[in-house]
Amino acid sequence: MKLQQKLAILADAAKYDASCASSGSNNKNSKNGKGVGSTSSGMGICHSYTPDGRCISLLKILLTNFCIYECSYCINRASSPVERARFTVDEVVNLTIDFYKRNYIEGLFLSSGIIQSSDYTMEQMVSVARELRKTHDFRGYIHLKTIPDASPELLRMAGLYADRLSINVELPSKQSLALYAPEKNPATIKKSMSVLRDHIDESKESRKKSKIIATSTTQPMKRHKKTSKFIYSPAGQSTQMIVGADQSSDAKILTLSNNLYNKYQMRRVYYSAFSPIPHSAQQLPAQSPPLIREHRLYQADWLLRFYGFGVNEITASPTANNNDGQGGMLDLDIDPKLAWALRHLEFFPVNVNTATREMLLRVPGIGAIGANKIIKSRRFKRLRVSDIAKCGLSIKKIEPFIEASDANPACRLLEDENLKQYFIKKESAQMALF
Repeated sequence: MKLQQKLAILADAAKYDASCASSGSNNKNSKNGKGVGSTSSGMGICHSYTPDGRCISLLKILLTNFCIYECSYCINRASSPVERARFTVDEVVNLTIDFYKRNYIEGLFLSSGIIQSSDYTMEQMVSVARELRKTHDFRGYIHLKTIPDASPELLRMAGLYADRLSINVELPSKQSLALYAPEKNPATIKKSMSVLRDHIDESKESRKKSKIIATSTTQPMKRHKKTSKFIYSPAGQSTQMIVGADQSSDAKILTLSNNLYNKYQMRRVYYSAFSPIPHSAQQLPAQSPPLIREHRLYQADWLLRFYGFGVNEITASPTANNNDGQGGMLDLDIDPKLAWALRHLEFFPVNVNTATREMLLRVPGIGAIGANKIIKSRRFKRLRVSDIAKCGLSIKKIEPFIEASDANPACRLLEDENLKQYFIKKESAQMALF
């Protein structure tokens, strides 16, 4: 099979992996004439956005779509009639270097079906990363999709060459995983996540000690001290779970995500809406869930990580007697923070001149940057409603939930029984413009 045909098959087979992001890695570059590639400013993977807002690309492929596993939801499962292909280690290495030199990509995202055994497949993927780093001095971004059943030695080696590692948790519940992916074991997945976390912690501690040594001495650091740092997967680890393949509620999904962030120090949990595939198991849904559900989960995930919300606050009780998050599900009509605010009108309006940062972050339409600008501005004067707009915030969404030093008639909207419809109509009007 020609290389171009392999690339077409294995690039298409990789499109179901959503866990693509390049932020958090160490800065590496080839400005001094040494090496190939760069991770400067978060460069390197997929059509994703770096911390400075740039859209970048990657070579996102599978090593092979042959697989000995029979995961019902996977297009590349053993019984699937799809066309198969397999790259050699050298082919992936050469493609990555050639594409980079043509300015097509800034990094590599490599996953694979399981061939022969987990260890054999993982060893092939590690060989790709090692060849790129050691033989070609490649300094671009590398993300390896780790195989949980692989040996701890191979997991350790993978992190020495990759910027980020990821292990898919696949499905939100043990029962669903046993039903749809019987070869996969939740305990093994979590054990491998723990191995990665321990190595990442060791790496952080090593870099911290190296920095202390560098700042505490007045003489230049010796070369052996510079290279003694243990650097392991500097961009951390991530995971992905499929949404809508089983009956798991959003509350269950977010509870699992929160646990993964706290216990395994995940840099990111990705949510992928289930996509029906040909010849799939009868137990699987015939249709995809609404894509807006995936979007709302990402919004809720952000509230968990950066806004101090708890899972129970974001999702209503399973015994809720209304449509706003009934049965532990997120409200698809409005974003999760607005939904929380409408369920807790007793906290509003919030006085922008006296409220804590934590309370400002709970106001719909105010984010972390906006809250910081409000706090900074009110040091010099008492803020009026018009001053909030000068902070770069969308006053139309915020106005009903705040009070300032001047009168704010919009606060009366909080007494309106159809307040939710007010926001839904505004959102619908905005969407109509597109």
